[in-house]
Amino acid sequence: MNLDDIKEVLELVREHDLAEFELERDGLRIRIRKGPSGQYVVHPVASPVMPAAAPAPFAAQAPPSGPVAAAADADAGEVNLAVVKSPIVGTFYRAPEPGAAPFVDVGGAVRKGQVLCIIEAMKLMNEIESEYAGEVMKIYVENGQPVQYGERLFAIKVA
Repeated sequence: MNLDDIKEVLELVREHDLAEFELERDGLRIRIRKGPSGQYVVHPVASPVMPAAAPAPFAAQAPPSGPVAAAADADAGEVNLAVVKSPIVGTFYRAPEPGAAPFVDVGGAVRKGQVLCIIEAMKLMNEIESEYAGEVMKIYVENGQPVQYGERLFAIKVA
């Protein structure tokens, strides 16, 4: 990874107004964060002894096999909570369009396959469906906020 590559990644981060982005390539890891003044800062990150192969920046990543069932969620303290995580980088939307009712609310029941939210990535609207039936216990992200790959979106109390 050379300086031009870093500048290109920084340009993409600015363009998509991301708060934070981390990249590992060719044994080098960097983290780009938006500071309090709105300026982006590039931080080198210590890589593990054996660096893992990383995908190209902003390449489509395969979604995880399913949301990770949490043994115990730190916020709710429940044993039977499933945490739904973002399968992609994009913008989180709770409703199908501005002014419409949200897909789900805290305390609302959800069924397996029900749409929980939309994540907009590169002008494509991606519906995120529930892998579980149960009750929404927590929504971690505010409407219209950017989300990162693997970021927590919902905690669902599995029925």
